[in-house]
Amino acid sequence: MSAGDDTEVIPPVATEDEHTGVLWWVNRVVSYTLLAVMLFVLAVTIVIPLVSGSTPYTILTGSMRPTYPPGSLVVVKPADVAELRVGTPITYQIRSGEPDVVTHRIVATRQSGRGTTTYITRGDNNGADDENPVQVGQIRGKVWYSVPYMGYVNNWLNGEQRKITVTVIVIGLAGYALFMFVGAGLDHRKQRKGSRSL
Repeated sequence: MSAGDDTEVIPPVATEDEHTGVLWWVNRVVSYTLLAVMLFVLAVTIVIPLVSGSTPYTILTGSMRPTYPPGSLVVVKPADVAELRVGTPITYQIRSGEPDVVTHRIVATRQSGRGTTTYITRGDNNGADDENPVQVGQIRGKVWYSVPYMGYVNNWLNGEQRKITVTVIVIGLAGYALFMFVGAGLDHRKQRKGSRSL
């Protein structure tokens, strides 16, 4: 600035970068948390059981407390007879050929004179063994993993609701990915314009 020049130079006002502000970070954390929760629900209730050939069931009673309290989701995987040992939690038909099932633990095995093996079961919270021995044909499989409270979600995600929910989640994830991709592209373009104007 030359002598006698009355032009006043005003320093730029320091503004908070839109990508470092508190609201930006809160928005980002909430977005990623919701995305992670949706992916988790989708994975444990639908994708993993479907891919592995397992079946999700909901624990409805307190007979397996504290291991599987009511509302727990148990994913049951088909098991060979060799895997059905004492201590293994299994899901089996209460009556052979009927759809109602229960999840209890094997506490003993019996073998008949003909070589047929049956299993004595008991709920972890029960004081006595189940009345009827379980035959191999009744067993749907052994418990592979469980998730507390997710059984309620599994119950809700049945039939048509399951299809609708999966569709909504997939569309939501695709939309979110597109939004993030477009947002990243716009940010990159702004940065390039900013660097050119300097």
